[in-house]
Amino acid sequence: MRIISGKYRGKQIHPPARFKARPTTDFAKENLFNILANHHHLEDMEVLDLFSGTGSMSYEFVSRGAASVLAIELNQQHFRFILDTARDLHMDRLDVIRSDVFRFLQKPPQSFDLIFADPPYDHPRLPELPDLIFASSVLSQQGTFILEHPSSVSFTAHMRYQEQRKYGSVNFSFFN
Repeated sequence: MRIISGKYRGKQIHPPARFKARPTTDFAKENLFNILANHHHLEDMEVLDLFSGTGSMSYEFVSRGAASVLAIELNQQHFRFILDTARDLHMDRLDVIRSDVFRFLQKPPQSFDLIFADPPYDHPRLPELPDLIFASSVLSQQGTFILEHPSSVSFTAHMRYQEQRKYGSVNFSFFN
């Protein structure tokens, strides 16, 4: 796993061998950030990374100059890995909270300009995420929510759905 662009471009990140997280592929990540670069000024954005796993997306947002990134991860091993990696790379714009995402969304500490969520593809509550995001105050008024999900789940009927992009087995649905 590597950081694709920005301040930490080319930096290799090596999660432990028994890590259970499924990081977003470099191909999908690169395409997603190309889309974001054409529609957003990441330097001005406060970003929330839900189900952070390896922290791959958080590192990329920080590397590309996001104003701040908050990573939420429940698994202790994953949380510790993200925390240690951020410290080793001196990423002072990245904060990590060990919490259940669904509990966190009940009382978010602030609103964010961009929210990225990459839950386990088999998570039973995955289909609820857009409604939970928009029912809380976690997304700013003009904010964007991006959900990574398997192709077996469709969000096209959601009233805030904008578009879906597919890169191999990775699907991103965009909501505004």
